[in-house]
Amino acid sequence: MKLIIGNKNYSSWSLRGWLAAKQSGLHFDEITVNISGEEWEAAKQQMGEVQPSSGKVPILWDDEVVIWDSLAIMEYLADKVGRDRFWPKDDAARGMARAMVAEMHSSYLPLRRTLPMNVRGRHEGVTVSDEVRHNIVRILGLWAEARARFGQGGPFLFGTFGAADIFYAPVISRFVTYGVAVPGFAQAYMEAMWEHDWMQQWIAASEDEQWVIEQWDKAPTT
Repeated sequence: MKLIIGNKNYSSWSLRGWLAAKQSGLHFDEITVNISGEEWEAAKQQMGEVQPSSGKVPILWDDEVVIWDSLAIMEYLADKVGRDRFWPKDDAARGMARAMVAEMHSSYLPLRRTLPMNVRGRHEGVTVSDEVRHNIVRILGLWAEARARFGQGGPFLFGTFGAADIFYAPVISRFVTYGVAVPGFAQAYMEAMWEHDWMQQWIAASEDEQWVIEQWDKAPTT
């Protein structure tokens, strides 16, 4: 099994796919490509017929199975190793976790566009639009409810590390990069995520990366 991912400093969807692969416990070969350069174009040429038409990362190859969407990758891996590894066992908790993951997968475009993931970057005094602020308030509200209702078993959204944490990990990186002010409970959760061994591995690799995408390194403007 191999996982093709993009620049670790910038590719939020790659982080989700990579964390899902790590959570599965299965062995996988990691292939990192610069999605903004000629290397990615060459890699897509080599993929030939199995390359998804979207040309996006991450891409999971497992023998003849090819999956190019981070949520689909996570669900495929959950089917292989058991869904309890990713999702809460309690029906109410699992229902909320699924809804939160689906919302993250399909929503928050103002936040994504205005505050792109940049693990190495640090920006102070960032002013955001009302749309971005509403996204942030919505996310913090979901985190608060998950922690209050289902977080008693550990420091993560539903206690133990799982699918919801995987999908909100890039949001945590964005909040750190752009100095988003959060309440105490969210700060504690973000610290637990940031200090997770897999996140530390990703952060270290991001810092060692030589690729730069200039438009994503600039301070955001509203």
